[in-house]
Amino acid sequence: MQNLKLPITINPTRSAQRRLVCDGIFKLSEMTRLLAASEKRSEHVQVSVKFDVDERGLTVMSGTASTLVALTCQRCNEFFDHKLEVDFTFSPAKNAEAAEKIPSYYDVLELNNDGEVNLRELVEEELILVIPLIPRHEIEDCSATADSVWGELPTELDKPNPFDALKQLK
Repeated sequence: MQNLKLPITINPTRSAQRRLVCDGIFKLSEMTRLLAASEKRSEHVQVSVKFDVDERGLTVMSGTASTLVALTCQRCNEFFDHKLEVDFTFSPAKNAEAAEKIPSYYDVLELNNDGEVNLRELVEEELILVIPLIPRHEIEDCSATADSVWGELPTELDKPNPFDALKQLK
């Protein structure tokens, strides 16, 4: 498959009328907000977007995006490779009134003044949303110290009660 560079902005309404299907790439280095939360491991983000009109006459934009990034493990503070994959389905709206009429099974996408959407920003935002809240290796792959206990509390040790000194004063 040939890696074609996708347009940054696109008109979803015109594209849906032509039933356009876009398969291509964006450069990962241009997605600065995504790179602020991760490290680059791949040069490109693979994107496939399909434009269509549903049975209600609404413009629908659906697709997938994937790339490989490195995240910082929150247990051991080392990088690990993580594949970000996302599926999305949007219906564009010109204003808030039109957005209210879009059914809840579509995510609403706001168009700019020219009736276009920034496709690269949209894909970048969707990829940011699928980054794990607490990124970490699998326990067996993690280099965190072996004496760490994950998910279990240590058994109580026989510690002196700090309030015993107050009992003697009473």
